[in-house]
Amino acid sequence: MFSKAQFVEELRNTLPDVFPTKASAEKAFDAFCNILVKGVSSDETVRLPNVGTFSLKLRARRTGRNPQTGEQITIPAKRIVKFNSSKGLDEVLNK
Repeated sequence: MFSKAQFVEELRNTLPDVFPTKASAEKAFDAFCNILVKGVSSDETVRLPNVGTFSLKLRARRTGRNPQTGEQITIPAKRIVKFNSSKGLDEVLNK
């Protein structure tokens, strides 16, 4: 798994003129994540070219089973984030 620390280090190494320190790269990463969360949570679709699209989807209430007891339970409705990868990302992954 690519951790936050690895991502920040890679960002700093890729753009040393923009992010001279690890702290500056980490601030940029945190700001990016906050903007992404703010956009998706306000029911906006966030499109990142060459990466994909993040959108909010409502998962309806449904019936399930408790795996330990087998009894029927109701799983409440909730909002989830849906990600659709871009054509460019799909092409890179499926070379």
